Amino acid sequence: MRAFGFTAARTLPEALRLAGPGSAFLAGGTTLVDLMKLDVLTPGQVIDINRLPLHGISRDALRIGALERMSDVARHPRVYPVIAEALALSASPQLRNMASIGGNLLQRTRCGYFRDVHTACNRRQPGSGCAALTGDNRTHAILGTSDACVATHPSDLAVALVALDASVRLVSRAGERLVRLAAFYRPPGDTPQVENDLRPGELITEVVVPRLPWARHSTYVKVRDRSSYEFALASAAVALDVRGGVIREARVAAGGVGAVPWRLPAVEATLRGKPPTRASFEAAAAPAADGARPLPGNAFKVTLLKRTIVRALMSLEARS
Repeated sequence: MRAFGFTAARTLPEALRLAGPGSAFLAGGTTLVDLMKLDVLTPGQVIDINRLPLHGISRDALRIGALERMSDVARHPRVYPVIAEALALSASPQLRNMASIGGNLLQRTRCGYFRDVHTACNRRQPGSGCAALTGDNRTHAILGTSDACVATHPSDLAVALVALDASVRLVSRAGERLVRLAAFYRPPGDTPQVENDLRPGELITEVVVPRLPWARHSTYVKVRDRSSYEFALASAAVALDVRGGVIREARVAAGGVGAVPWRLPAVEATLRGKPPTRASFEAAAAPAADGARPLPGNAFKVTLLKRTIVRALMSLEARS
């Protein structure tokens, strides 16, 4: 790890004032510190924001402070099941006790080539190439990729929040703005090093989830190589509004398969107006991988994605 300056900010204005080129905010540190140890990230100044008043889960609407810890949010009674389950299936208990909500949404890809400074990675070093294209790509993305990058987005929580059409509140010295999370993340295109719409010196202060009472009928299913502390090969966040034996509304998003958390409007549209049966779920999952660009090592994800969606929907229906 390289030498760096360290400051603990006491107020939000102080934190924003301290932010500048080459600086990084520190919350739980579960991603930042790892990448600093690997020399993937080398900030000259680290700004500890843990003293800032960015906590709390509001009662009037689902607003989650960016410094809330993952484990606390997962246990909160106001949180929709799909969010709680996505958090509970993330990382390890020790990391969930440390990691913040804002940090989770900004975590960097787990692509091994990104984390190895001796290999080619356009996301880490633009123009150097993408070693995953011809290397080990079993865990990589099949949706939203480009010739410059095929890394998956690692956050389970982000998949659940994108399904619920959540937004993040961003604050900087220039003011604040509310951005839909689905628009916040950027597919790699020709600039994979630009992963999101976070501007220099900007900080996530809270997550805002729209009021959606029927999202109490929701779940998150994660398929992975082992049952704990492992990232998704495929995952599905689903919520259904079922009344009178018919699906009135649906929300579906996928993880482990996309360069960004992947909302599936075609699946949602196919579900609407149908009975909540296995046949309906299988028909709805059929277009889930449309537009996929599988690589030799991850072509199995096309089928796995569809099966994961059906499994999530069947699991949800079994709770009814």
